Amino acid sequence: MSDFTLLIVEDDPGLQSQLKWNFADRYKVVTASDRESALAVVKKRPPAVVTLDLGLPPDPGGVSEGFATLEAILRHSPNTKVIVITGNDQVDNAVRAIGMGAYDFYQKPVEPDMLAFVVERAMRLYELEEENRKLARSQVNHPLDGVIAASPRMVEICRLLERLAATDLSVLLLGESGTGKEVMARALHNLSRRREGPFIAINTAAIPETLLEAELFGYEKGAFTDAAKQTIGKIEMAGGGTLFLDEIGDMPPSLQPKLLRFLQERTIERIGGRKPIPVDVRIVCATNQDLEALIAQGKFRQDLYFRINESVIELPPLRERREDIAVLARAFLHRYNHEMKRDLLDFDESALAALEAYDWPGNVRELQGRVKTAVALAQGPKIRAEDLKLSPPETTRRLLTLKEAREEAERQALAAALSAADGKVAKAAEILDVTRPTLYALLDRHNLKVS
Repeated sequence: MSDFTLLIVEDDPGLQSQLKWNFADRYKVVTASDRESALAVVKKRPPAVVTLDLGLPPDPGGVSEGFATLEAILRHSPNTKVIVITGNDQVDNAVRAIGMGAYDFYQKPVEPDMLAFVVERAMRLYELEEENRKLARSQVNHPLDGVIAASPRMVEICRLLERLAATDLSVLLLGESGTGKEVMARALHNLSRRREGPFIAINTAAIPETLLEAELFGYEKGAFTDAAKQTIGKIEMAGGGTLFLDEIGDMPPSLQPKLLRFLQERTIERIGGRKPIPVDVRIVCATNQDLEALIAQGKFRQDLYFRINESVIELPPLRERREDIAVLARAFLHRYNHEMKRDLLDFDESALAALEAYDWPGNVRELQGRVKTAVALAQGPKIRAEDLKLSPPETTRRLLTLKEAREEAERQALAAALSAADGKVAKAAEILDVTRPTLYALLDRHNLKVS
């Protein structure tokens, strides 16, 4: 029996009893005969799925009370899947209900097997979304502040970041623009012993070369024409904390030797100054460029490269971590719903399909921007593909069943363990914390071969 609750809202005692009997062996079934009793159930413990007859007292012959009940249920529990039950001549009401946020509709007369199919599909979707919500909540409370990761690859990166946080190694973050390099740098700082110190970020590509040296190292009064007072540079400001150098690949060649000297000696001299100033700071750099190619072209110093890459983390583009797309999108939806005081329920099927089909050249930053705009402009109750300025794919998106999702996750875990163990079964079994016979059985089930 499922752990989720099915609420049946039906004023006909005979039909209510029939429906309850039909589902009692599958779900926790609760019944209600009017709006007041239905809302009492929803407020006490929101159900996963509701079947709602639109003809409720005091308007059993109309639909006004049914629509009021639908609105109230979704207001109190926007994640609940409501299946509206209508008469054969009420197609317009069904369309209106879907527009208000109902998950689906079912036309009378009620055929238990067909209704059971619709309810099962709604339950499956609710369960998948609930798993995503739990994952999103766990990541929000995760020490990696601001990092939301559902894909195995990103989860492993988060674990590596946690281990690096306990050290003072310089870290080089690689990845396309918009993959979240600064978010990762801030998370690393917040986990480290330097968390009480400052986190200073500077984009080396955004500051003209003539100003960048002063911005980084500071200057003494009178060092040049406009130097009216002593000014502390960003490196010195980051003392006791973390300095994040974004777009390090764009560091001008003329400044690279001075940065290298600081990394070697951990002292700086302000422009116009003669006194070395010690600075205790952790360095985290990021770039979307191929530094080794820049070294070959003579545009980046090899010795500086070795200084900044004591540990390297490569962030995958969003198109290579598609498990994260829906989770990230819903996290942004929740954030902007709150900030803009909107009450959008979710993404509809066309939006979810479009989100997963799109290649995201701008990565997480692009996803965040599209969701923010959609929340601001969508007429609701759900965000559509058009609101995201995306085209729905030609093929219909099919949700994985829980069994399919678990099997796929299991297959990926097996493949990753075998890769990490260089194909050695004993080592892979140790990584997965299973016995060798169990591992052989799993390999056979998933048709994986060990060379």
